[in-house]
Amino acid sequence: MAGVKESPRQKMINMMYLVLTAMLALQISNAILQKFELLNNSLEQANSSANDSNAKTILAMREAVDKAGNKPEYVKLFKDAEGVRKQTSDLITHVEGLKSEIRNAGGGIDPETGMIKNAAEEEKVAILMVGDSKSGKGYDLKTKLEQYVADLQKYMPKGTEFGTLTYGGENPQLQNAGPSITNKDFAELNFSQTPVPAALATLSQKQSEIRRLEGEVLDYLAQQVGAKEIKFDKIFAVVIPNARSIVAGQTYKADIAIGAYSTAIRPSISVNGQALSVTNGKATYEVRAQGGQYDKSGKMVRSYTASVSFPKPDGTRETVTQEEKYTILKPSVQISSATMPPLYLACANNLQLTSPGLGELFKPTFGGSGADFIPGGSGKVTVVPNSRSVSMNVLNEGVTLETFPFTVRKVPKPDIKVFANNQEVSDNVEKRGLGASSVRVIKASAISDADFKATNPEDATYRITGISVSLARGTRRVDFVEGGASVNIGKLAQQAEAGDRYLIEVKGVQRKNFRGAIEDIEVGFFSKTLPLN
Repeated sequence: MAGVKESPRQKMINMMYLVLTAMLALQISNAILQKFELLNNSLEQANSSANDSNAKTILAMREAVDKAGNKPEYVKLFKDAEGVRKQTSDLITHVEGLKSEIRNAGGGIDPETGMIKNAAEEEKVAILMVGDSKSGKGYDLKTKLEQYVADLQKYMPKGTEFGTLTYGGENPQLQNAGPSITNKDFAELNFSQTPVPAALATLSQKQSEIRRLEGEVLDYLAQQVGAKEIKFDKIFAVVIPNARSIVAGQTYKADIAIGAYSTAIRPSISVNGQALSVTNGKATYEVRAQGGQYDKSGKMVRSYTASVSFPKPDGTRETVTQEEKYTILKPSVQISSATMPPLYLACANNLQLTSPGLGELFKPTFGGSGADFIPGGSGKVTVVPNSRSVSMNVLNEGVTLETFPFTVRKVPKPDIKVFANNQEVSDNVEKRGLGASSVRVIKASAISDADFKATNPEDATYRITGISVSLARGTRRVDFVEGGASVNIGKLAQQAEAGDRYLIEVKGVQRKNFRGAIEDIEVGFFSKTLPLN
């Protein structure tokens, strides 16, 4: 239920009333009582100004009805306003009568000082307004205030709710005041143990609330007959392009016009029935474009209905609707490779993805099956397969853009090479042999597959864990040495003779993966024979 917005002046008056209520529980000095008299005088002046403002609204309505040709519906509205004005005047007069009785209870006004003679009088105020067995005039005032609020609310739009004017100790703003305050009803709270100036200020505050409600109702009724003219006083430029993205060779076209809105009215703007927040006469509609059934060209058309409702000068409300269509383009996602790259099992497969259509808006997340997906930012992702096939979903702001299938390969075995004195033992060397006493060092290396190393450099580091070199003569093994990837065979060279041969056997190979873990590689039995001359 909508409430009525209070003006800054009314907020100040309400705050003063709260201060007044709180101070009634205190022992009040004569100086404070004088301040209450001054406060009451200020409230009465403010009420007089509010009365003048409401009178001007009535005059403006009369002029508007005359200009509109005294249409029956406008005449009725004006009579309603006059009725509100009279009902308010009657209630204000009644409250003024109570104020006069309270002044008399305080001995009246001292002609020399202009102040109340017995400002501290409380008992007579209580007898007048609370009375025995709650028979005082404060209870009748409560009934009149409640009826007044109910009557005025009938003139307002459905959903408008005026607050009560007759709070007692149940006022939420007094919830921490203690039982001595919160247990009091309206008359007791405002007039029991209340000196004359405070009681007068209380009644003046109620008059202020009455004038405020009168003003709210009169303003609304005046608007219905155009007394408050709608003026479009804010101008802005409107640019409507035929397209926001074009390619070279196309023509960019846009309609440019003047837009305007009135700061005096508040339009209602909605899309598909959902209300939007309106600022400076405009609302912003935002919706995340969801994918769906695209046509063959990768396009999908969506639409929405925008409605703008606003009050017209004649008091009626007009609603303008327009259906708007927009096209969603299927975003393309590309992997920076001419062909779909293979993935290697349990390795860090680094991929770079781009989306030309989204540009800087492309901030993908990844999911799928058959692998762990480690995002790297700026479209980068590391895919670590754990099965023979991988399906990777590419999402942007929760919307799936593309699903990529991958085949998964086993890591190719490395190529093992043997070196004698840093010279590779190639097929040609195996045929012609080397000098029996010339070889001093045998070394073996595991060389990664070139394609694997190019795509997965972090997983392509190998090492030989051990080799064995035996000196053979005929069918007999003369001697042997073992070591790491490189061994000194000096003692074998001292025993070697022409016609002998070295048998070189690789004992083990290991690979370091992208996580820094070391794993043994199964390469099978590998050996080389080096004839000696």
